[in-house]
Amino acid sequence: MKIVVAYSGGLDTSVILNWLKEVYSAEIVAFCADVGQEEELDGLEEKALRTGASKCYVDDLRAEFAKDFIFPMMRAGAIYEGQYFLGTSIARPLIAKRMVEIAASENAAAIAHGATGKGNDQVRFELTTAALAPNLEIIAPWRDERFRAKFPGRSEMIAYAEAHGVPITASAKKPYSMDRNLLHISFESGILEDPWFDASAPESKEMYILSVSPEDAPDTAEYVELDFEAGNCVAINGEALDPLAVMQTLNKLGGRHGIGRVDMVENRFVGMKSRGVYETPGGAILHFAHRQMESLTMDREVMHLRDSLIPKYSELVYNGFWFAPEREVLQALVDESQKHVSGTVRVKLYKGNIIAAGRKSSVSLYNPHIATMEADPTQAYNQDDATGFIRLNGLRLKVGAGVHGK
Repeated sequence: MKIVVAYSGGLDTSVILNWLKEVYSAEIVAFCADVGQEEELDGLEEKALRTGASKCYVDDLRAEFAKDFIFPMMRAGAIYEGQYFLGTSIARPLIAKRMVEIAASENAAAIAHGATGKGNDQVRFELTTAALAPNLEIIAPWRDERFRAKFPGRSEMIAYAEAHGVPITASAKKPYSMDRNLLHISFESGILEDPWFDASAPESKEMYILSVSPEDAPDTAEYVELDFEAGNCVAINGEALDPLAVMQTLNKLGGRHGIGRVDMVENRFVGMKSRGVYETPGGAILHFAHRQMESLTMDREVMHLRDSLIPKYSELVYNGFWFAPEREVLQALVDESQKHVSGTVRVKLYKGNIIAAGRKSSVSLYNPHIATMEADPTQAYNQDDATGFIRLNGLRLKVGAGVHGK
């Protein structure tokens, strides 16, 4: 039997790799996806081989992540429960997709992941696999009673690693867990499990990586211009950039000004509430600027229809249904709505705030002659027409009031 294992080189996945090889008498192929976590990946292949893998893939998926996952989601204006920019959620289907591809090329019978039985990631990995490779077996050690009985805590994992010659660098556990990619960094568990704990307090500032605290941000605002074509940001401050470079550039700009910090209690798909703290500097700027571009160029009814679908689209991403037919149908509608979302948006970044500072487009639907409070030189809008418009819209209200005695 051959198993493809999601591998990071840390204690958990190192132990899982060795445990799977031992329990399943399997050949293990390790896989690590570079989705912008900025961790040192040099030497990971050698470490995987020393741990017991027969082969290790370390694939740079950052460009694909930005172009085919982050940007389509940004075109949809997706944001979960009004706050979360879906940074972890959108990375999982890409990682699982690549695992499925490797499993096919390696003729593996199964894939395995280290997601726990309490979280969302297990669902995201496995729903992606169900959509792309329905016959592929999935092994989730944390949902296996044998694994949990053997490793009730971190000390047992360290002892197992030492006994089996598994190379690890055991260190004092941070008082929270962290997940990083090109779109964001998430922090959860540990001290953050208390929703009253203030993660913005000065004593918590060392936790953050992508952004300075707003209090420590520059006292001078910075202006940034973003050019859009068909809903995608294609240039920043006049410099043409591909999606990966857009995200990297905006992360630096936003982080410098304390942009994109979110502290929320969210509803996990498995049914519980959890508290998460997120840094999404580049994503926050892109989401805001994209909306400003839409406000100038998108038809009202198209915008309102698309907006009504944002909660559903975001829920699908959060719950792991990226490759589900309903998400693909919604994406087709979204992309049709974006055909004319082109132009330039100027924003001002200042101490954690993104402030609209201008919008322009050759396909702007804003007509200053019609909108003006002064005389309309085009005579395109006759204020007398509003009388009948209001009368007709008020008719049912008058009838209802007459019947029900309001």
